[in-house]
Amino acid sequence: MRHAVDPQAPPAASLAAEPATDDVSRGTLGLPQATALVVGGVVGTGIFLLPATLAKYGTISILAFGLVTVGALAIAAIFGRLGARTPAAGGPYAYARQAFGEFPGFLNAWSFWITAWAGNAGIAVAWVGYVNYFLHWDSEPGKIAIALVGLWIPALINLSGVKNMGLFQVVTTVLKFVPLMFVAIVGLFFVKSGNFGEFNASGKSFLGALQVSAALVVFAYSGIEAASVAAEKVKDPERNIGRASIYGTLACAAVYMLSTIAVMGNVPHAELVDSSAPFSDALNNMFGGSLWGGIMAAMAIVSGIGALNGWTMLCAEMPYAAAKDGMFPRPFAAVNRAGVPAFGILVATALTSVVVAVNYLFSEDAFETILLLATVTTVIPYLFSASAQLFWLVTRERPVSRAALGKDLTIAGVGFLFTLWMVYGAGSDAVLKSLIMLLLGIPVYIWVKASRGEYGPGGKEAGHVAAEEDVVVDMRE
Repeated sequence: MRHAVDPQAPPAASLAAEPATDDVSRGTLGLPQATALVVGGVVGTGIFLLPATLAKYGTISILAFGLVTVGALAIAAIFGRLGARTPAAGGPYAYARQAFGEFPGFLNAWSFWITAWAGNAGIAVAWVGYVNYFLHWDSEPGKIAIALVGLWIPALINLSGVKNMGLFQVVTTVLKFVPLMFVAIVGLFFVKSGNFGEFNASGKSFLGALQVSAALVVFAYSGIEAASVAAEKVKDPERNIGRASIYGTLACAAVYMLSTIAVMGNVPHAELVDSSAPFSDALNNMFGGSLWGGIMAAMAIVSGIGALNGWTMLCAEMPYAAAKDGMFPRPFAAVNRAGVPAFGILVATALTSVVVAVNYLFSEDAFETILLLATVTTVIPYLFSASAQLFWLVTRERPVSRAALGKDLTIAGVGFLFTLWMVYGAGSDAVLKSLIMLLLGIPVYIWVKASRGEYGPGGKEAGHVAAEEDVVVDMRE
């Protein structure tokens, strides 16, 4: 394992990579697997419903897609730069901890952890809908049973080792990505201009419609940090984290943009707004018949299980990295015989199972609230990562050419502004509730610090000194 990042250590160049340790070189995920981890984490079941969701805002949503894609690419490039400098597990957590200290690092780990297991609940619920295209288990217990199967199969695969997880991720990514690209490319040849709705069909102002439609796209891109979070599992992380992040984001952007345009151009706007299976409707209009609904449902099932596989790994990797640094409870740092953080996998999957059960048994509104919280908590690690890159560039950088410095500053600035825009787009209610969720992590931080015998900014020694000073005061009294 790599040594924990010391936030007090002298920083290296912001544009230069730190040398990899022997442990890092033994990573088992090559560039294809790391890229598949990014693509598999980003492309879940949401893409199969996204065109219908965006249709009610009009074709302005395509413009919003483009703007969000630029921001996502900026964030991916930032992960590449920071991943080369700090190829340590935890990604955004490690970057924030090294740049700003322990507590911001903890908040990033806590925020990402909430995002990961709550987001898995969203994938699982959408996955149940597509499985029920074939099974028709429409009772609440039946839906819960299907969801639990979808959650625990990826958990078992992850528990069996990184190689099995990586192979499953590559296979599911290919199986879902190729058909989606088929729709995205072939569908363009069947597009009819009359099927597109108004540019702004929402009734809102231009900026209002653009903001709302962009906010809907944001969560679809969560997962671009996957390679950086699993840095210790990636071969040659200094090179491959950045390449996997950029390649994966570009691939997702291509399939997202082209497929959305293809679906909007093949399904009349009035029908698309109310569609529960927009890709199936598009294929039916392209080739006729009803067989395509089953094909698309099968694609969504593969896509969902692949996304759950990747996110199950990320649910454990972030707290694993934080626990090794003493920033999360110790059990999260334990690994099983296969070398994976089993406790983190089991706890996250159990929490997701509870959220799914609550959704089906009690209130869908509560579940939707959790998804909105997950959207905001997704943004926080991105914002801190962009801030960390700005910090190293502005305050600790080595002499570099003005052209290189200017480019990196521009990318970091775009990433920072993009994350602020995403927070604003989530709405005040979601931001407030997300803040409360973040603040709930403070008692956990206090508990972890106390369990390590650290009671102040200076750690154990400061705590002991303070205790001795108190004794002296008491004696004098």
